Amino acid sequence: MRTTGPSRSGRRVVVVTGATGGVGRATARAFAARGDKVALLARGREGLAAAADDVRRAGGEALVVGVDVSDARAVEDAARQVEDTLGPVDVWVNNAFTGVFAPFTEVTPEEFRRVTEVTYLGFVNGTRAALRHMLPRDRGTIVQVGSALAYRGIPLQAAYCGAKHAIQGFNESLRCELLHTGSGVRTTMVQLPGVNTPQFDWVLNRMPGRARPVAPVYQPEVAARAIVHAASHARRREYWVGGSTAATLIANAVAPGLLDRYLARTNVDAQQDRGAPDGPANLWEPADGPRGRDYGAHGRFDDEAEGGGPQQWLSRNRGWLGAALTAGAGVLATRRLTWQVRR
Repeated sequence: MRTTGPSRSGRRVVVVTGATGGVGRATARAFAARGDKVALLARGREGLAAAADDVRRAGGEALVVGVDVSDARAVEDAARQVEDTLGPVDVWVNNAFTGVFAPFTEVTPEEFRRVTEVTYLGFVNGTRAALRHMLPRDRGTIVQVGSALAYRGIPLQAAYCGAKHAIQGFNESLRCELLHTGSGVRTTMVQLPGVNTPQFDWVLNRMPGRARPVAPVYQPEVAARAIVHAASHARRREYWVGGSTAATLIANAVAPGLLDRYLARTNVDAQQDRGAPDGPANLWEPADGPRGRDYGAHGRFDDEAEGGGPQQWLSRNRGWLGAALTAGAGVLATRRLTWQVRR
């Protein structure tokens, strides 16, 4: 009998990649608050130790697995370790990424390849490892942490945007295959806005100003709540988090050429703060490794970051809302037709 829920009474085994900082860190805590067993996959030793403490304090059970997600064999070994230690994986969250903050012509081929291997192939490797265990059981959920940039490229982030676009296409293809075979395994994608995470202090930055997310900025807990919800409601193909994500995706679908020009005019400056870049870049080595420190879930934008909003409810209830709007439109159309006949 198929089920997309936990394999034991309410307590799931959850894998989170990129679990040491930002959205991954907040997501690990959110699953732990439900009492879940959380496997933390990342490179940084200091960050992993602190994230494990967070999970235990939140009420969950933590397993630390040091791994570079660009290494497919290492990810397979990590999945096996999780299953041997915690039990069958119920939810796998692909979240790990890295980036270079610079015009495309200033990014070396080696740097572009590294971003692609971590941010795109890391998701592919994690998905393959999860499926190797989930498919024989015919249950489980894979959550791909995406971005508005999976649909809409912006300046200064060519490698990252390219990787997120690739994840989108990969996930759609996989979802079609799972539907074709009638599999009980689910995959869904959560598209995020700009989030207040430490990435803007440890991204490799060649711009004169400090890297920052495009406003409005949301707290990582907003993303984490959406990811936890998506893991339990994975029949939906994707979720949009934040009003800016919805506005960007709709504008890109309606007028992509105009959006090109708008972003060209505004988004180079909108992605920089005053002051020189600081902090160690984590492209090749983790910023929270043995010679670094734990960065936690939040970046330096707490003063402006939003903690929620109505758009999350709208995204979670999009099917119901669409039906209501369709019904409403039908009523209005009927009334208009009646009025025209009466004229």
